[in-house]
Amino acid sequence: MIVRSYFHTYGMNVVTTNCSNNYGPKQNDEKLIPTIIRTALAEKPIPIYGDGKNVRDWLYVMDHVKGIDLAFHQGRAGQTYNIGGRNERNNNQIAKTVCAILDQLRPRLKGKSYGELITYVQDRAGHDKRYAIDASKIESELFWKADENFDTGIMKTVKWYLSKPNS
Repeated sequence: MIVRSYFHTYGMNVVTTNCSNNYGPKQNDEKLIPTIIRTALAEKPIPIYGDGKNVRDWLYVMDHVKGIDLAFHQGRAGQTYNIGGRNERNNNQIAKTVCAILDQLRPRLKGKSYGELITYVQDRAGHDKRYAIDASKIESELFWKADENFDTGIMKTVKWYLSKPNS
């Protein structure tokens, strides 16, 4: 709001972006996808909050970066652009997808699935059931479109984590 006030008060050339949940290489280890990968590979319970039905839109990090760059260079001064992946998934879907990829790329012993490690833990207080974002403005005004869909982005993400030393 402070930055936007400078646009309205002083005519400063500003553009604001908002995004949905990012995922991809180098994400903080405490975030959902790295936690699923890390705990699965360690053969530990994969913690999923509540019933796992919390929904988020997922945006591959490089698509987010491209959206920011486009808004910075071609966006209209004073405008706000939402950047979303159009990849809504609930946490159960995320965990099962990551586990299936791990089953394929780094199988567990004795043919067990990583999905067997999914464990439900107490939900966080005030945890929103759904985060949604409408990216139609950046799509229609600046012709931005995510290059990755969730399936391609999550495969790149898991492969990156598997290529890290000690994984």
